[in-house]
Amino acid sequence: MKKVLTVILVAFIIIQFFPIDKTNPAPTPGMDFLKIKNTQTEIAKLIKVSCYDCHSNETTYPWYSNIAPASWIMKNHIDEGRKELNFSTFAMYEQKDQAHKLQECIEMVESKEMPLDFLFYRTSKCKVK
Repeated sequence: MKKVLTVILVAFIIIQFFPIDKTNPAPTPGMDFLKIKNTQTEIAKLIKVSCYDCHSNETTYPWYSNIAPASWIMKNHIDEGRKELNFSTFAMYEQKDQAHKLQECIEMVESKEMPLDFLFYRTSKCKVK
């Protein structure tokens, strides 16, 4: 048992040498959802806190994003989230795609699939009701 724990500990230490890239893409203020849709302040704050960490180029990484393998899971989720919907480049979507993505957002929030509680500490501060 002691050997197994030692191997696990050594493996855990080794994987810490493979950090994730936390570089956010350059900001695109003229394409940002909150700007182009003139979103109300209260709703903008809710979206910013609940969605922007995974669905924008403004990710704020929590402290535990420095610890593998949690960091790898988080980075994968962020990459997938940006691929599905990126509020920072929202203006690049065609009008029909914008409407479809917003409808999907509503459905995900109503079904409580989003926002995720466990990936980012900020989502728990501002839950969508």
